[in-house]
Amino acid sequence: QVQLVESGGGLVQPGGSLRLSCAASGSISRFYVMGWYRQAPGKQRELVASITSSGSLNYVDSVKGRFTISRDNAKNTMYLQMNSLKPEDTAVYYCNARPTVLSVPSWGQGTQVTVSS
Repeated sequence: QVQLVESGGGLVQPGGSLRLSCAASGSISRFYVMGWYRQAPGKQRELVASITSSGSLNYVDSVKGRFTISRDNAKNTMYLQMNSLKPEDTAVYYCNARPTVLSVPSWGQGTQVTVSS
């Protein structure tokens, strides 16, 4: 199973930006889909954004126009650029990868994002 390590979380003021990274233990170039999820206290984990091997992108409505997901296959790394951050974006953000359509998804350990003044 692929190992995933997130980084880039932290404390930021409303309106600020952060870039999350998800480094994989192996090649991601043919991964079926990778994504970012988040879980706020007392809430269910939700899909924030995903990217397929063909480059198809998907975003939850609340982050459209503010967040951008991307992947660098040469670095085996996926990113989430988060701009115009809002307090409601506060959550633990998790990286997820499914190498094939039949694979059991792999998860990272999570990185905390806190948006507060």
